[in-house]
Amino acid sequence: MMTKGHCLSVFVTLVLVSSFICLPAAAQESAPQLTLASYRIPTTQRITSDQESYLPEAPSQHRFWDGKNTFLFASVAAMSASDFAVTHANLASGGKELNPIVRPFAGNTALLATNFVAQTAGVVMVSYFFHKTGHHKLERLAPVVNVASSAFAVAYGMSHR
Repeated sequence: MMTKGHCLSVFVTLVLVSSFICLPAAAQESAPQLTLASYRIPTTQRITSDQESYLPEAPSQHRFWDGKNTFLFASVAAMSASDFAVTHANLASGGKELNPIVRPFAGNTALLATNFVAQTAGVVMVSYFFHKTGHHKLERLAPVVNVASSAFAVAYGMSHR
């Protein structure tokens, strides 16, 4: 049985490791600013407000499956797998699922595993939505938040075995 001090040290270690691993996600560059001056428009043409809407769309800041996102999603999958393993072990030894959303799946291993796979896919979909809408910092933040919450769940589950 783990003591409260040991539980706290495991939790702090997991949070620090997760923060260090996800540190590249915080390194963001600002998006380039596109203005009319960056396009070559003959001075003889007059631009009206309805013609401005036909300017080309701003390019994406980066590809979605770049190295940082691949690493972040691999971290999400790894933490989700470890959360599943700890949850499954605790349930097998008579424990109780505390998450009310996951509680209906607690009696079946296949449903529990499907829940964790769907959670990982959901994080990727939310991140992709942020990427397509130009919110690149939120795109990186979504998996970081999921990794941190899974790390907390793993630490809590391990401390209450």
